[in-house]
Amino acid sequence: MGETLKKVLYVEDDAGIRTVAEVALESVGGIEVMMCAYGAEALEKAAAFGPDIVLLDVMMPGMDGSDTLEAMRKIPGLENTPAIFLTAKAMPSEIKRYRELGALDVIAKPFDPMALADQVRKIWGRGEK
Repeated sequence: MGETLKKVLYVEDDAGIRTVAEVALESVGGIEVMMCAYGAEALEKAAAFGPDIVLLDVMMPGMDGSDTLEAMRKIPGLENTPAIFLTAKAMPSEIKRYRELGALDVIAKPFDPMALADQVRKIWGRGEK
């Protein structure tokens, strides 16, 4: 309890959004971030990085966000790592489905870069056991 969010793994296929998110989380938020361009890359790197939380773009080529989360849950040490989905399709029915897939919450895109780190910290704090 009361731990600090230190490490975020962000999986996003859009290079522009990756850049904005990296600045938002690292420079503004003071959080260590590992960026991955696609799900398979995240699966290769996640265990060694040991993220406190995973941010997943929903729509990606190849493995989408939900496929990536499902595969990540099978990797030792990542079975219970909290996840947040980021999507432009943040309809209530979609949000419900993402939560059923095991996400703590959903952040709508476009997100506010100045508020992203605080949003992630707040959601992560709710999921802390």
